[in-house]
Amino acid sequence: MIYKCKSCGGNVVYDPERKRMHCPYCDGVDTQEREPGSGMETCSNCGAPVDAGDYRCAVKCEYCGHYTIFEERVEGKYKPGRILPFRLGKKAATARMEEECGRKLFAPESFLSESTLEKMEGSYIPFWLYDMTADCSYSGTGTRIRVWTSGDTEYTETSYYQVNRQMEVDYEKMPVDASIEMDDQIMDLMEPYQYEELTGFSPEYMSGFLAETYNHSAQELSPRAEDKARESAKTMLHQTMEGYSTLVPSREDISLRKGEACYALLPVWWYRYQYKGEDYDFFVNGQTGKVVGCAPVSKARIAAYGGTFFACLSAILLLVRAILEVF
Repeated sequence: MIYKCKSCGGNVVYDPERKRMHCPYCDGVDTQEREPGSGMETCSNCGAPVDAGDYRCAVKCEYCGHYTIFEERVEGKYKPGRILPFRLGKKAATARMEEECGRKLFAPESFLSESTLEKMEGSYIPFWLYDMTADCSYSGTGTRIRVWTSGDTEYTETSYYQVNRQMEVDYEKMPVDASIEMDDQIMDLMEPYQYEELTGFSPEYMSGFLAETYNHSAQELSPRAEDKARESAKTMLHQTMEGYSTLVPSREDISLRKGEACYALLPVWWYRYQYKGEDYDFFVNGQTGKVVGCAPVSKARIAAYGGTFFACLSAILLLVRAILEVF
């Protein structure tokens, strides 16, 4: 499917700033008209071939620049239960990149150039959001050590305590990305999202962005969600026992009660920079603006900054020498 403007026929896309559908060709708002697609092999606008791959549910045509959404991959069992619409548009996302990475003095000059940042694309990433409850219990021995000096003698007092804890932690929407293409650790770093802005799915939110459907089922990814919940619950449990010098557990147990899992699409801006044959990926959380990525280092810029530094240092030393000779 594709959303075309009733006024000019252009591709109407979702505008995160306006929170409305917008035609960038005639500046119309809410002028969209949904037209059916022509399968997953051709662009719904110009008929050029497009690459749907195994999981893509929204693509951008390389020839006409229009966005096609594949009905087959957003309906039935592939229909997302919820979607978190983009809050940041491309302009705001590039501004966050410049703010976060502008201080990287040794990055190549073209790293944040307008022409390369223009390649940044917004993409909806498939996630499973899990509800579960962690029941935590702990028994052990804790010590507190007190040291003091009286006269020439140092004394040490060790007090022993029986430490017991019972705690219940409710998790709502524990996120696990369901994309093979996306690195799990990177997607974990994109958190947290503000899930109160989740809304019912509508394909209109996808117009103007790339997207893919889930690559793994909720059942397949459930163990990873459980591991994340256990690790989080363990951290919170141990935070309740701070203040002891040592802790020796006799029993520690974290059991999980699983609830429902919801399929959702979450927004990410993806910027891929190519430098000397290698790809450097940067990601911007499309809701919060959090930036994740590692910039390349240009040896030429290091040398240039090094030369400038030593030139300035030499000038300062000459100035100091001249002042000393005067006196």
